[in-house]
Amino acid sequence: MPPPELVQQWGADWHCSGNADGNRFTRFVATSAAQWGADLELGACCALMDEWGLDSNDLMECRRPNPPSLKQQALAQLDLLSQKAYARDFAGFQADTIRAALETLDD
Repeated sequence: MPPPELVQQWGADWHCSGNADGNRFTRFVATSAAQWGADLELGACCALMDEWGLDSNDLMECRRPNPPSLKQQALAQLDLLSQKAYARDFAGFQADTIRAALETLDD
């Protein structure tokens, strides 16, 4: 059960955002509480793994994956475009220059 102060903070955040729908507020608080509980559980699991000498980074990455970077998204779209261009026989379309430029960017 989250502490009352935290629930009050969620309520303040909700009302400051200009929302007024009570049903949505209930869902917002329930979702926030579920996320809070899951974060506590994950923290405890990672702490236990670290205590046992295990690397908890894999668990953290599996439970809280990072979304693909803009660079990764662009490369995936370029692959898709290349496949479609090849399938439609777009003569002269070469993705190598675009791919090389994207690869020089930081994630």
